[in-house]
Amino acid sequence: MRWLNSLDELLYEVMSWLLFFPLTLVRSIFRPIGTMAEIRQEAALPDDQRYKAVLSPPLFLALALLLAHAVATALGQVDAIILNHHGLANLVNDNTSALILRMIVFAAFPLFLAARIVRHSGQALDRDSLQQPFYEQCYPAAVFALGLGVGSSLTLDHHSLAHEAGRCVVVATIGYYWVVETLWFARVLGIGRLRAAGSVLLGLLEGTAFLIVVGILFTR
Repeated sequence: MRWLNSLDELLYEVMSWLLFFPLTLVRSIFRPIGTMAEIRQEAALPDDQRYKAVLSPPLFLALALLLAHAVATALGQVDAIILNHHGLANLVNDNTSALILRMIVFAAFPLFLAARIVRHSGQALDRDSLQQPFYEQCYPAAVFALGLGVGSSLTLDHHSLAHEAGRCVVVATIGYYWVVETLWFARVLGIGRLRAAGSVLLGLLEGTAFLIVVGILFTR
């Protein structure tokens, strides 16, 4: 009976993702600042009362990457790292390990941006002060990862229309992410938007540098 009860809870949790993932995605796209502000307010609540209307931040990021990977698979594309068997690429030999690697890479963007928020706010950078800003950053990062993944997959398609659409999606996603983060930095840090845009740009460059380094390590 305990096993059946656990199965019942697991089934409900997984099936609820079908509803709350698109709801969270829509809120993160059209109300990114409001969503992050609500998550910040929920930080004072007990753990069992948080994220009732949305998916938890790490789960939302993971499912966004899973959806982007599903789009690539539907287009008949195989991850280049899976096909590569040199060096560290041997550690990534199936879709599960490739998805885990993508999670680590894209989680670097909210990590670096959250670290910049903590430092600029004058707090000591530690595990406790970093956790809540990191969770807040996971929502726009999930939209960024999904847009970048889907756009990149479309650019690899043989149809010229899909290729051009993919390029537009990638450019729009990067611009959207920068604008959202600039508005958020200006709001939570109380600084001008120009200064906030510069700080966000440095954080995005840090995340991009990490992505490039991981790409080199796993493709050489």
